[in-house]
Amino acid sequence: QAVHPGYGFLSENSEFCEALAQAGIAFIGPKTRAIEAMGDKITSKKLADEAGVNTIPGFTEALRDGDHAVEVSREIGYPVMLKATAGGGGKGMRVVRDEEECRDGFERAANEARSSFGDDRMFAEKFIEEPRHIEIQIIADSHGNIVYLNERECSLQRRHQKVIEEAPSPFLDAATRKQMGEQAVALAKAVDYQSAGTVEFIVDAHRNFYFLEMNTRLQVEHPVTELITGVDLVELMIRVANGEKLPITQDDVGINGWAIESRVYAEDPFRNFLPSIGRLVYYQPPKEDAHVRVDTGVFEGGEVSMYYDPMIAKLITYGANREEASAHMRSALDRFLIRGVSCNLN
Repeated sequence: QAVHPGYGFLSENSEFCEALAQAGIAFIGPKTRAIEAMGDKITSKKLADEAGVNTIPGFTEALRDGDHAVEVSREIGYPVMLKATAGGGGKGMRVVRDEEECRDGFERAANEARSSFGDDRMFAEKFIEEPRHIEIQIIADSHGNIVYLNERECSLQRRHQKVIEEAPSPFLDAATRKQMGEQAVALAKAVDYQSAGTVEFIVDAHRNFYFLEMNTRLQVEHPVTELITGVDLVELMIRVANGEKLPITQDDVGINGWAIESRVYAEDPFRNFLPSIGRLVYYQPPKEDAHVRVDTGVFEGGEVSMYYDPMIAKLITYGANREEASAHMRSALDRFLIRGVSCNLN
């Protein structure tokens, strides 16, 4: 009767939604309009502006060429981030600090975007120095109810790919959390959003925050939110897709404890963390208990291939506070055994 698309590329593919609709199968996720509006970075930024959401200063039209990129960057003021409109997973992005870097960066990023997404349109925005990557989890039903489930901080990244995520953020205060949550809800309302979604923000050293993008799906790092709120996001997505009302209101959402997620990647630390492929000769995750959760799709004897993301598993630990969650994480990483492919456990 229904398909939950997980968090791979199909989860944000509006053609897939249409195909399911034609077959009379429910898509457990948002409606096509929200996916399309938020999937295009230029459209989503305009919508965010209109909804009263803080956005990064920049130029939201597509850049014509390298000269145009230089002209626009001069107006914005260096450093500038050049981004592919259809981008994702850190592809088609370049930070440029002067005119020479800007021309070169524009060509390289546009070429990368063309080969990765078949779309080489680029736009430019101010690059925020010392940024923190903080995102707000929302859940919305088809009856007009939207709730934000606090934030996750995902600032620890490599090549724009998240490696460590935690909830709550050690950096936010209650007032900023409330402002960010309310803006995320305003954006969701603007596209008549239904299901789980995440509004990503860049936050500077003074807690000024700016809209980055909206992920119209369940995110890889959803377990940290589930652990501190006691809410099962996947269950709520299924209930919402079934036409049910949200069983919670904003007043029901609290912060209980602290959770940290480490992404275990098949990457070779000695070769600049390049993806590592091969057979999982030995795969033994730590035992799950009240403090340890492991989400994975691999098995001993299975193969890690070059055709998919190098993530092997997510190790999530929970504690009363950040120190406790961190201690459980260190202990669980020590007990995690993987042989056959290089990985980032150490």
